[in-house]
Amino acid sequence: MTALSTLSNQDNKTYNILMYSHDTYGLGHIRRTMAIANHLRDKNTNVLILTGSPLAGRFKFPEQVDFVRIPGMIKHTNDEYKSLSIKIDEKQALSIRTNIILATAQTFRPHLFIVDKEPLGLKKEVLPTLNWFKNESPETKTVLGLRDILDDSTVIQEDWKEKNVYSYLDELYGEIWVYGNQEIYDPIEMYNIPASIHDRVKFTGYIPRKTLSNKDKKAVRRRYRIMEDDKFVLVTTGGGGDGFEMINHFLEMHDYYPSSLPFKSIIITGPFMPKKAREHLKKRANKFGIKVLPFHPRMEELMGAADLVISMGGYNTICEILTQQTPALIIPREYPRKEQLIRAERLKKQGLLDFIPWKEVTPQNLREKVFDLINQQDAYVKSINSFELSGLDTMLARLTAFKNIEAIPAQTETITQLEPFACL
Repeated sequence: MTALSTLSNQDNKTYNILMYSHDTYGLGHIRRTMAIANHLRDKNTNVLILTGSPLAGRFKFPEQVDFVRIPGMIKHTNDEYKSLSIKIDEKQALSIRTNIILATAQTFRPHLFIVDKEPLGLKKEVLPTLNWFKNESPETKTVLGLRDILDDSTVIQEDWKEKNVYSYLDELYGEIWVYGNQEIYDPIEMYNIPASIHDRVKFTGYIPRKTLSNKDKKAVRRRYRIMEDDKFVLVTTGGGGDGFEMINHFLEMHDYYPSSLPFKSIIITGPFMPKKAREHLKKRANKFGIKVLPFHPRMEELMGAADLVISMGGYNTICEILTQQTPALIIPREYPRKEQLIRAERLKKQGLLDFIPWKEVTPQNLREKVFDLINQQDAYVKSINSFELSGLDTMLARLTAFKNIEAIPAQTETITQLEPFACL
């Protein structure tokens, strides 16, 4: 048997999934993508992640999962992006990213391609790859994965009309996975998705994370010298790039009530908070014995061990909180998108959390909310416990259906001949 024949036989047994996560800001996209990848992979299923996150290497990747790092970019204005690390202009950076994405797809030849959040990728950088699949590899399943809420419905409808997204959804995607519950928020209605593709929209439910045993929770608390009878409040801002004001509110509450806050706290500023701002907050927190960390790779451990989480309310943070069944106080960001505020409003109606609008936070009402949530901890845990997080199981069921109804095509070449990269 030739080496080429051996490769073809191996590929017949292996299912390849390619995932795209543009990751221009924060930790949410890469954390969600990794959670999905970890659940879909198995000994016969490879998952390769295309990511612009500068922190991808800090996470532990399981077997059968790997990543390709594309140059990072960060939003400068609503429609302008700039290179995160290297000194090249936006056009150069996008050209590099676009070519890497296309070359990876052509070489990896995935059976399933999952695009996170942006239907066409950052500045349409995934569009050439989607067109290539349509024309050259139509057997590849293409899926758009959307978090539960993207933004105010009017904003999304106008943006999708301007970018002709509705037509692209129809032409280039086989399914749309919504990582939420239709009865809580329905993008079909809110974003005016055309009737012709309603049947392609699959509501997966929210995406759970790893749960902690009681033994693990106690070990985490001991590690940070939090006793069994102590009340532990965790404050986290996700990536932290816009989290200074929220943490500042928490410390102002301590300034206002220096001797009447009977709980212990840990603050995770987020790795994208500027160093000078982190150091300022750490110095202030030290006066109250509050530990401040820039980053923690296993946030589920801290959330599971906490009695209360205070956060801004991004999608992934909410999923982690609900998984650990920890009461939460959300201070949702309202700019540049209102998705956190909308999510907080909808989930409060379900009895799953409480929130304070961004512009209404004071030391007094923050203290009041914290004490109310701690005192009603059992009621919140009961509500969360009855809320099903079905996201990963639903996606795995869809993957199983794809595998069952499609014969995996044999590879006849070890590598696709690629066009040279576009000149920069």
